[in-house]
Amino acid sequence: MTKLIPMAEAAANKLRARGETVVVAETSTGGLISSALLAVPGASAYYKGGSVLYTYESRKRLLGITREDVEGLAPMSEAMVMAFARKAQAQFDATWAIAELGIAGPTGVVYGEAGSSVIGIAGPAPTSALLQTGSAERETNMWLFTEHALQLLDRALAQAT
Repeated sequence: MTKLIPMAEAAANKLRARGETVVVAETSTGGLISSALLAVPGASAYYKGGSVLYTYESRKRLLGITREDVEGLAPMSEAMVMAFARKAQAQFDATWAIAELGIAGPTGVVYGEAGSSVIGIAGPAPTSALLQTGSAERETNMWLFTEHALQLLDRALAQAT
């Protein structure tokens, strides 16, 4: 069984020690990124909120993403995920934001293959990265995407020191 705390603990400790905050906007991870951050004791010191933006309607209503925000950006691209991260960061006035766009599987879609996730981190050391697991196993991909997002956050936090 995958454990939530070990995935988020390093980043959570850095956030808490520095008095910084984070917000999460996730799609195919279905709340796992937020769950991992919230599983670490003391999360109320750094976690400002999160949303699962699985549908276009939820992206519009919960995050306020408009067509203009993503006009000209390719789906599942680092540019698009960074637009989501910056929107979430501004909406919650957080130091950091994690955004995740993914295709967990078992099938792909017109804009990507199953097992693909792009993560964007907005904040003092913005970064983004694409992960391709090579797997169509939905739940496994959800956990791998989550782990990747939290590792990327931890690296961004380390770079901002």
